[in-house]
Amino acid sequence: MPHYKSRVRSKELRVLSLLNVRMDLSLKDKQRLAYLEKGYQGEVFFDQLTSKLQNDLYILNDLGLEQNKSFFQIDTLIISQHTIYPYEIKNFEGDYRYESGNFYPKSSKDEISNPLHQLKRSKLHLRPLLKDLGFHLPIEGDVTFVNPNFTLYQAPLKEPIIHPTQLNSLMKRLNEIPSKLTNRHKTLADQLISLHQTDNPFTRFPPYNFGHLKKGIICGMCHSLIISGGEKMMIVCGTCGHMEKVDSAVLRCVEELVLLFPGIKITTNLVFEWCGFGSKKTIRRVLIQNYNSIGQRHYRYFE
Repeated sequence: MPHYKSRVRSKELRVLSLLNVRMDLSLKDKQRLAYLEKGYQGEVFFDQLTSKLQNDLYILNDLGLEQNKSFFQIDTLIISQHTIYPYEIKNFEGDYRYESGNFYPKSSKDEISNPLHQLKRSKLHLRPLLKDLGFHLPIEGDVTFVNPNFTLYQAPLKEPIIHPTQLNSLMKRLNEIPSKLTNRHKTLADQLISLHQTDNPFTRFPPYNFGHLKKGIICGMCHSLIISGGEKMMIVCGTCGHMEKVDSAVLRCVEELVLLFPGIKITTNLVFEWCGFGSKKTIRRVLIQNYNSIGQRHYRYFE
């Protein structure tokens, strides 16, 4: 079943990934990046499972919503005829224990963020939001651990937890839910998507500026920085040997600039400096072919 709302990497993950190549991130930011990337991989794995469902369901991935000035995120939301199912997806790896209502690595006293609390918070905010939209469907859902190398000791039976060995059973259960969707369910799905916020207001990025970031083209395959390549129509990564047309590489550089510096004016000189090598003539051609040109000569920029 195709997902009604697909998943993309969060802005925080995309920005940190770019900064990791173009500057020296602190240990804390590197750990945050690794955590986000691992979480995203777990979510994509869950998406692969739900994409095989044949039941009449709406599957919305990666929702950022606000209710009563409180921002909350839902990794996957499934709408059936009679029930809403939010899923908190975790890609934890290794041995953990559940003790006194908290989660810990098995051999540590360092408490980690409780995913059950995250799920409870999502349900708490989702319920009045649905009511405001005119829907009174019951809300169920689980914390879903997807990594096959994850074990939770002393897991409480009464809590909404799906273990890796239960994923197939979960998919079977979702496939067998009595469900026949109507236009009203489509309206709900569309309304939730329209309320989706791409930016988490609580995200904090490390300080950076254009002048201090390393220049070059990031390889689309191995993500290493290519800092030379002449003026040919193809760019070859010196690390992995990946070949790419200069046009697509330039367009990716423009996307990076727009992401890292919202509101910046895209000019030929700016993109040329960001790429670190190449031909201004080629960059100008790519920009003219793919963006709206505003202004003339030295005052020209692109949108």
